[in-house]
Amino acid sequence: QVQLQESGGGWVQAGGSLRLSCLVSGSIFSFNANGWYRQAPGKQRELVASITANGYTTYADSVKGRFTIARDNAKNTVYQQMNNLKPADAADYYCDEKIFPSGENYWGKGTLVTVSS
Repeated sequence: QVQLQESGGGWVQAGGSLRLSCLVSGSIFSFNANGWYRQAPGKQRELVASITANGYTTYADSVKGRFTIARDNAKNTVYQQMNNLKPADAADYYCDEKIFPSGENYWGKGTLVTVSS
C-alpha cells in the first residue's frame, strides 16, 4: 500500500522560509513522478510544483523563483523548499505520487502552512 506523509509545515512571517518533506512508502519511488499541491480555504487545489522520475521540474508561475522541488531517491522523499513566503502562499500543502506505468495517484494528508503579514 502506497503511503505519503508530509511534514514541515508551520507558521512563518512573510519573507520567511519553510521546507516541506514528503516521505513515500510502499512504492518503487525512483520510478514515479511527484508533485506538491496546495489548497487554501474556499479555493480549489492547485499544482504548485512537480518533479519527474528523472528530475525534470515544473512550477506554477506564482512560485517560480521562490520554491524549489527536489527528490532524494535514497530516502524515498520529495522536498519543497519555500523561500520569500507571502500571505497568498498560506494553505494546506499536499504531496502526491503518480505511479509508473499504471498512472494511479496517491495523496498524503497534507501539512498546513500559515504566513502572516
